[in-house]
Amino acid sequence: MNKQNQRIGLRMWQRLVASVAMLVGSGANAQTAIESVTGSLQGGAEVIRIDLSQALKALPTGFAIQSPARIALDFPGVVNAMGRSTIDVNQGNLKSVTVVQAGERSRVVLNLKQPTAYKAEIQGKSLLVALEAVAGSTDTAAAKTTFAENRSRDSAPLKDVDFRRTPDGAGRVVVSLPNNQVGVDIRQLGKTLVVEFMKSTLPEGLRRRLDVGDFGTPVQAVATQQVGDRVRMVIEPKGDWEHSAYQSDEQFVIEVKEIKVDAKKLTQGVGYNGQKLSLNFQNIEVRSLLQVIADFTNFNIVTSDSVSGSVTLRLQDVPWDQALDIILQAKGLGLRKSGNVLWVAPKDEIAAKEKLDLEAAAAVQGLEPLRTQSFQINYAKAADVATQLTSGGTGSAAAGARMLSARGSVIAEPRTNQLFVTDIPSKLEQVQQLITKLDIAVRQVLIEARIVEANDTFGKSLGVKLGGGDLRAQKGGDGGYQVYGENRAVIGSSYANAVASTGLNGGSVDMANSNFVNLPVSGAAGTVALSIFSASSNRLLNLELSALESDNKGKVVSSPRVVTADQSKAIIEQGTEFPYQVASASGATSIAFRKAALKLEVTPQITPEGGIILTLDVSKDTQGIKTDAGYAIDTKHIQTQVLVENGGTVVIGGIFTEVENNTVTKVPFFGDLPGIGVLFRKSDVGTDKREMLVFITPKLLDSRAAIR
Repeated sequence: MNKQNQRIGLRMWQRLVASVAMLVGSGANAQTAIESVTGSLQGGAEVIRIDLSQALKALPTGFAIQSPARIALDFPGVVNAMGRSTIDVNQGNLKSVTVVQAGERSRVVLNLKQPTAYKAEIQGKSLLVALEAVAGSTDTAAAKTTFAENRSRDSAPLKDVDFRRTPDGAGRVVVSLPNNQVGVDIRQLGKTLVVEFMKSTLPEGLRRRLDVGDFGTPVQAVATQQVGDRVRMVIEPKGDWEHSAYQSDEQFVIEVKEIKVDAKKLTQGVGYNGQKLSLNFQNIEVRSLLQVIADFTNFNIVTSDSVSGSVTLRLQDVPWDQALDIILQAKGLGLRKSGNVLWVAPKDEIAAKEKLDLEAAAAVQGLEPLRTQSFQINYAKAADVATQLTSGGTGSAAAGARMLSARGSVIAEPRTNQLFVTDIPSKLEQVQQLITKLDIAVRQVLIEARIVEANDTFGKSLGVKLGGGDLRAQKGGDGGYQVYGENRAVIGSSYANAVASTGLNGGSVDMANSNFVNLPVSGAAGTVALSIFSASSNRLLNLELSALESDNKGKVVSSPRVVTADQSKAIIEQGTEFPYQVASASGATSIAFRKAALKLEVTPQITPEGGIILTLDVSKDTQGIKTDAGYAIDTKHIQTQVLVENGGTVVIGGIFTEVENNTVTKVPFFGDLPGIGVLFRKSDVGTDKREMLVFITPKLLDSRAAIR
């Protein structure tokens, strides 16, 4: 019998229990009735015997359903006289027999463990139904599932075994296989999950038991060991769980996820997951239809007296919970589930009932005696916790946000850091749960900043002095140079030197100030002079060259460090305060101070993944030039927010400046002459580079390291 999920429509009718007395009293003794249903083994075959009050004229029509495995037989003109609708057999392949009556028609449903064929035979007033034998049943829970066939001839070692937590809280075991030919078998053994890797070996470093209970997943431990020519992994989950597995190339992944049970849902899972059924009724009463669904699902249904009316519907292969939801919505009904009992009533009636329950609970709280309980606060401040318990101010909104009841009160004792709470027992339990979550050690972070400032300055200057003098007139000769006839001309660096060169007034030439071009380099590192003069030393031409080249490199590293708790602001600062005068509106002056400091202000926030979000404010102020009002302050400031991994380093910002200058000072016209123009000009070339980078490194501290 194949296991294809074939579904055949199953029509169900209302069960009307008819007693034998009613049948006799109403004269219905002529109607055929089912008196008993029994199951037995005859010659190794399973036989169901249905005894009736009268012999059947023909075999009843029937059909089989694959999933769930059932056989249905329809008996027209037959009623149920057994006084019950379900008979538990639990013998062989037969679990139970259900007899459902609707009007003058009855249906006998054989609930099987596995699908099978049947044969029916009439013997007198009885109907014998023989079930064909099926292959031996297998325990699907403990059956071995071959995930991947082994196609590897030689044994190869596993590379790695790792455990991770998924974002939805599932436990994920990741195994790095030596190749994609490794066979994998998965089976559930009791409350554990066993995974075997065929033709594989396990290195010594991976033969271990991983305790992963702190990850907050259903998996508590993963043990891996070598068993013969295979590697066996035993996964130990807790609670209700389900697993899934997949393989991608050389990586095998198995996930174990918690099955969340919602007590208010009819079936667990997403959407509708009930067994499928088919319903085809014309003007059937809603109360009778609900009873049909109750017989199908084995739920107990309590129907309110307000439920009335009829409905016509035809549903084919629909999950029973969806069919029930459709019926309730069509008639404006609501449903409440308590265990295996369903209460069906109009929505208004359910809302009124819930309102009365809430009002009664509130009235009980107002009369319940108060108790006082003390709570020792270890890490937080008792006054802060007391504020959170009573926060909200006044008004209805504040009452909704208040943890304590209207009669509750709290006293914070700062000396012993204790809370004394007076309230009803249910509120005290809520306070205990809140304090358990709030009063925990806060994780701490070490933040280190490195502010690196570097400068590179380069300068080159070339200067010249060019001068001369005519001393012939000063030594008794004729000064100057003949122009024409008796006319002569003199040249001097100044008016006084030119007059002295003529010999008038007996003056002398000042050779110290005899420069025609005076463009020297200030603070020259090297000087070269050249003088050209006549044999009698009464005419001179002087030349002086000066040069300077400078190269300056410097680096300043500032490294402030601070430790702070998660989401707590920390500030560390070092510097100097410079005074300056401040004038008021009346003209009076006073002294104020301005800081030139290195400052780090940071607020860390630790993420669930172990990263750190830093809200940073970093500044580096230095003394600038001096003015009449006081010293100017050179500022460098960065304000930002970044996400950094634990122990990682990130550059949050930087400033780079470069100044280049090329200055030429020259004598007009002569300084532009080719070749000899260098004797009439001075050149200065300079480059100034400055760079600042800010590095941030956060690191999480464990509690023991923080204490040390």
